[in-house]
Amino acid sequence: MIERALADYPGDEDLRKLFAGEATQYRKSTTLPGHVADAARSCAEINRLYYTDPDEAYRLFHELVPGAEDGVQITPQFEIEYGMALFIGANTFLNKDFMICGGGIVTIGHDCLIGPRCTINTPNHALDAANRLDGWEHALPVTIGSNVWFGACVTVCPGVTIGDNTIIGAGSVVCHDIPADSIAVGNPCHVIRPLPDVDPFFA
Repeated sequence: MIERALADYPGDEDLRKLFAGEATQYRKSTTLPGHVADAARSCAEINRLYYTDPDEAYRLFHELVPGAEDGVQITPQFEIEYGMALFIGANTFLNKDFMICGGGIVTIGHDCLIGPRCTINTPNHALDAANRLDGWEHALPVTIGSNVWFGACVTVCPGVTIGDNTIIGAGSVVCHDIPADSIAVGNPCHVIRPLPDVDPFFA
């Protein structure tokens, strides 16, 4: 995924370090703030055009996120910082106020339902105050499997992997990996039970 994310940015060493999870100084970088500003402008235009010219909005979305497969749906407000670092499987739906903070590689599988106001965070700052004030940070990847459902206002922390078919309850803060085929809730998010063999929705 790192190679794909960097394909159009040869020689950008700060971007390579960011995607690789190496220590970077964002505020001293000559390239990273520009990438974030470009993404912010693209997101603003996507959000502005979404209801009046959806075809153009989705064209801009796929230009910003070349790793998004066919059938991905978004709704405003949509906000990310590094579109080249986002990979989304076919037919995934991102509800309103979806946000990704930071430059870790984020992979979301196919046919996911991501509820409103969900946030994926990839940066970690230095623990030492002096290093933190000097701007040192590193980003960790987040991986979300296929057929995953997030309720509203889920927060995903850096480095987390969530398995296929899992359901994350509304308001959860996901700090650790969650296995496939699970129902998980809470702060910190934890598995409360496996998925049932018979869906009670249709029982």
